[in-house]
Amino acid sequence: MTTLALGPSWLDPDQLIGTFGLIGVLLIVFAESGLLIGFFLPGDSLLFTTGLLVTSGKLDTLPLWAVCVLIVLAAVAGDQVGYLFGRKVGPALFKRPDSRFFKQENVEKAHDFFAKYGPKSLVLARFVPIVRTFTPIVAGVSRMHYRTFVTYNIVGGVLWGAGVTLLGAALGNVAFVNENIEAILILIVAVSVLPIAVELLRARRQSRRTPGPGAADTAPGDPSAPPQRGRHAQR
Repeated sequence: MTTLALGPSWLDPDQLIGTFGLIGVLLIVFAESGLLIGFFLPGDSLLFTTGLLVTSGKLDTLPLWAVCVLIVLAAVAGDQVGYLFGRKVGPALFKRPDSRFFKQENVEKAHDFFAKYGPKSLVLARFVPIVRTFTPIVAGVSRMHYRTFVTYNIVGGVLWGAGVTLLGAALGNVAFVNENIEAILILIVAVSVLPIAVELLRARRQSRRTPGPGAADTAPGDPSAPPQRGRHAQR
């Protein structure tokens, strides 16, 4: 099977699987699930391709159910490491300078995602590239209750790890999918990136609507300032 490399050729799922096999898939899933350096790795397209290759007999190392179990374990373990790292580093993570493999912007996106969805973010973030790498770390920084974290971590690992792999396996025998695998992989990546694009558009619109820094700066005695409300204002 020949696939179109979505980015550098060494990130092409088919090439990665052909070179490193199932062990490579598990290491990539582990790294992308919670290691800071794993945010750029292909996740959804890699799992989809793995399921497709297993069901088509081109990756016959283990039966499909065993491959799914190992992928889920790698995903759960990756989030676990990310959580523990976040607890150890703490708020200092938000002060860490940018580097080649670390961007403060990615941490802020994950933090906003976590603040918006709470524990459910551990499940939802699995399907959002970049965010899925940093969300368990942010959960650790936020000192999320460990039992709650483990529960949502397992649910997210099963739905994403086994779900996307089984989707690839289910569609692996469909002639249309095999004939248009490049388009299918591009579609998967596009759908995965869509939530990030939507959030960026929302943030841009919000920044345009927000008044400038000087708009809200009014002196305490300025008669143009809005009246203060609440218990203290009534005294």
